[in-house]
Amino acid sequence: MVQQESRNELVGLLEADGEALAEQWIGLVAASLAGRISRAEIARELSELYSALLEAIRSGADNASADGMSEVRALLTELSRNRARQGSTPSETAISVLALKRVLEPGLTEGGAERIQAYLQLGRLLDDLALFTIETYTRTREDIISAQADQLMELSTPVVKLWDGVIAVPLVGTLDSARTQVVMEKLLQALVDTGSEQAIIDITGVPAVDTQVAQHLLKTIVAARLMGAECTVSGVRPQIAQTIVALGIEFGDIVTKATLADALQLALRKSGVDLVAHQGVQR
Repeated sequence: MVQQESRNELVGLLEADGEALAEQWIGLVAASLAGRISRAEIARELSELYSALLEAIRSGADNASADGMSEVRALLTELSRNRARQGSTPSETAISVLALKRVLEPGLTEGGAERIQAYLQLGRLLDDLALFTIETYTRTREDIISAQADQLMELSTPVVKLWDGVIAVPLVGTLDSARTQVVMEKLLQALVDTGSEQAIIDITGVPAVDTQVAQHLLKTIVAARLMGAECTVSGVRPQIAQTIVALGIEFGDIVTKATLADALQLALRKSGVDLVAHQGVQR
């Protein structure tokens, strides 16, 4: 617990000059953010935080994990998450707490031993709260980055309906285990949703095929077959064909085609579509 004399000095200063101190604090934080967040928003955040901090100190809380700091932690969590979403840096987020030390320094260092002791104790408390703020900021940024990566993976793995009963997955970029899982899930769901029995996996946009990529493709094809769909791999360029042969990769009875158009023609024939009749209509 904070020593009674030092706590009284600190609470007295916070109460007596509360509005002026809060205004200085808001000014320092607003300057550090260079207008990226409105002063009104900063004032709302820090005014609530100032009041909650005063109550916590009055109750004797002297570290970020103390029971009396629960409201302060809740407000700092909201502030840290907002800063992370708004693109502020970790330093700018920490300054939102540490700037209060600069504001209170003159009033607490000009006086007797009790005031100096109060400033030292406040400094330790604010350092503790700043660390809590950075930890919350970091977790939020990690969550944002993870969510964005998932969204990009979803966008980079579309399933396209080419014809009644025929769907295609055009792949672009490198295949890894995580992306293969997304491809498999989306392909299987599309087979269910469309009732398709023909699936084309187009690897025209895959820069290279090695043993690992081939294994990922085979897993996806096996999963589709278990759903009753026949798969064709298209986009097998000469360089990729040579690599597959050199690596000794066996595709077994999986049909491969050089282009997506070739694979579509094959899938349509397997589906019983009269290509001659359709071509005649187009003419």
